[in-house]
Amino acid sequence: MSNNETKLLGEELADKHRALRENIRSMGRVVVAFSGGIDSSLVAHVAATELGVNALIATSGSASLKRSDLSLTQHLADRWKLNHRVITTDELSNNEYRANPTNRCFYCKTSLYTALQEIAETEHYDYILNGTNTDDLGDHRPGLQAASDFSIRSPLVETNFCKHDIRALAGYLGLENAQKPQAACLSSRFPYGSHITQERLAQVEAAEDVLADLGFTQYRVRHHEEVARIEIVAQEMPHAIDVAEIIDERVRTCGYRFVSLDLGGFRSGALNEGVIPTVQIHEPS
Repeated sequence: MSNNETKLLGEELADKHRALRENIRSMGRVVVAFSGGIDSSLVAHVAATELGVNALIATSGSASLKRSDLSLTQHLADRWKLNHRVITTDELSNNEYRANPTNRCFYCKTSLYTALQEIAETEHYDYILNGTNTDDLGDHRPGLQAASDFSIRSPLVETNFCKHDIRALAGYLGLENAQKPQAACLSSRFPYGSHITQERLAQVEAAEDVLADLGFTQYRVRHHEEVARIEIVAQEMPHAIDVAEIIDERVRTCGYRFVSLDLGGFRSGALNEGVIPTVQIHEPS
């Protein structure tokens, strides 16, 4: 650890960076689950730096990952010279996942980790890593149970990284997505009990692409059957009002009958608020 790094990062974060490097280096051969978000990006970047070709960086290209995020993983893999592989996972063939219960993420992560475990066993990798950090531990995250079931390692938790630490270190390391807004799989846009299908995922993604094209930076389109409920950050509300007619017209062309703007603004995990037993909505024919 250089004196310059300590000066720029501060002693505490510089020590965490050293610990993260040592933690990952000690694992030998690893597979990293990589979604393009900054958490898994930091783990992937450090793993590639410390382990080289002994770090396989794997992305699930399933329909629940936005195509823009899939493209980002491929772009970053090229820029950072990662040993990168896009795989196909089968969560949409799982009735329990499609039914979208409150523990939907458990089934998604089980599908992902099953695929990664097969790779690890076949190609003799020692550990599977994810990007879970300490800020994730207090939220409703059924995927953490799946990670535990498969003995997935979380280097950021093991070395006590919170989200602020991750962004600060990523900025220091020059990772171009250091300030990338929080992302979540497209399935998180559906209220629990509302079925997940490939067509519905594509509908939500098309609606969110409208917002991206109009210059919004942090947003979600929540799918409530005929209604698209838009969440954006408070400072972008005036812009939304200015282009309201365009939003309404273009989002309705994605297959919605009504378009609403949530005055509560953007909040990550909004559909986890007050999680209660859900009423099942029949799967579309």
